[in-house]
Amino acid sequence: MLLKTIIVVLFIAVVVSLFSGLRFLVKDLGNSKRRLLFALGLRITLAALLLGTVIYGAYTGQISSRAPWDRQLHPEATTPYPIRPRPAMPAPKSAISEQAIPEQPVPNETAPAAQ
Repeated sequence: MLLKTIIVVLFIAVVVSLFSGLRFLVKDLGNSKRRLLFALGLRITLAALLLGTVIYGAYTGQISSRAPWDRQLHPEATTPYPIRPRPAMPAPKSAISEQAIPEQPVPNETAPAAQ
């Protein structure tokens, strides 16, 4: 339960940092670039902590998936359906039709060659 609370607090902190950066960008009349960069650095640090916390929770099993497509929760839903044979496809027609190629006579191998 503590891990989930930490994740929620970090997420809220990331959103607050995002809106503080927006405020510094839009309404700040002082040294807005320095404050904006500080808010960006803070947001990146908080997002990295949030990502690390989620990965740690998933690795240790403290947080888990409840998705309906999760194989561990619903193995009966992920069994493959029986494979039915597909109907035979007609042979693809070539780009050059047979009528466009003139037939050439095949040389007769049994006839003596003319000299």
